[in-house]
Amino acid sequence: MNDLLEKLEAIHIRFIEVGTLIVDPDIISDMKRYVKLTKEYKDLEELDVVYKNYKQLVDNLASSRELLSMEDDPEMREMAKMEIDELEKKRPEMEEDIKFMLIPKDPEDEKPAIMELRAGTGGDEACIFVEDCFRMYTMFFKTMGWSYEVINSNEGSTKGYKEIQLSIEGASVYGVLKFESGVHRVQRVPETESQGRVHTSAITIAVLPEAEEVDFELNMSDVRRDTYRASGAGGQHVNKTESAIRLTHIPTGVVAECQDGRSQHKNLEKATSMLRSRLYQIELEKLQNERAEHRKSLVSTGDRSAKIRTYNYPQGRITDHRINKTMYNLSAFMNGDLQEMIDALKMAENAEKLKGEEA
Repeated sequence: MNDLLEKLEAIHIRFIEVGTLIVDPDIISDMKRYVKLTKEYKDLEELDVVYKNYKQLVDNLASSRELLSMEDDPEMREMAKMEIDELEKKRPEMEEDIKFMLIPKDPEDEKPAIMELRAGTGGDEACIFVEDCFRMYTMFFKTMGWSYEVINSNEGSTKGYKEIQLSIEGASVYGVLKFESGVHRVQRVPETESQGRVHTSAITIAVLPEAEEVDFELNMSDVRRDTYRASGAGGQHVNKTESAIRLTHIPTGVVAECQDGRSQHKNLEKATSMLRSRLYQIELEKLQNERAEHRKSLVSTGDRSAKIRTYNYPQGRITDHRINKTMYNLSAFMNGDLQEMIDALKMAENAEKLKGEEA
């Protein structure tokens, strides 16, 4: 039996096993396990269909070869040869598809995400670029059919934002946006520059998978809660009530704030979700560091200090430094046309994973 068929056989056995488990009353009563298993069942279902198709191809090929070795009738031999040729043509493409499907999926990819954009070097110009990128991403979310909500924002001294945090809901949000984590550099003539000189500024973007209660159990007795009056724009109600929430996780010192909603309850909910996601991210990073022998991906290293992309306005270009891809459609890109770049990053990551699997 070939290696691919062996791997698919094992998946088929596991698919049947999981199918039996998810109707077991003991499993159904354990919500955490039930959610995990139904997700696994859904993931394995697609592979099980592929397994059946591939097994049929391999079986047909074997029986056609057997027929050819035993048959004396020229017409029957000719039919067997044609069948073998046809199946051998189909086989490489099917096997290539299977190899990509067998690349282990990051279980975080399906999750909603929290995105944080922060101004770095460049003062006011960096704050303006945070706002430009915020607009760019929200236009992209619209094309993806995702919804988003601003959790917290801190406005710049003249324009833009020093920082803005948002939660994004939709299909495979984290899997698409995880490539955006890192330093984004902009080269352009700032509005405030009278000499027309090109300045370089930078912002930092972090994308975290949004953790649910089943992913990370947050013990609220470890959390200090402070309320304060929200600052900045947002109407008269903002500054009159102490609706803004700051949560501090005492064991780690991790802080999450939310001041964008009118309701203290709603702000508490959002801040709790953000705190849980930040702590979950720390746990994930610990786990990844423990697997030190596991290659760090070139595409999504998770290193937020790495310069990943340059936006050069005078030349109308965007360059992604991880995959050395340059595009000259800056205007469309800043209007949310990110798909080509994201697809290229996904392909690079998959090719890298495939190399690792074959090594």
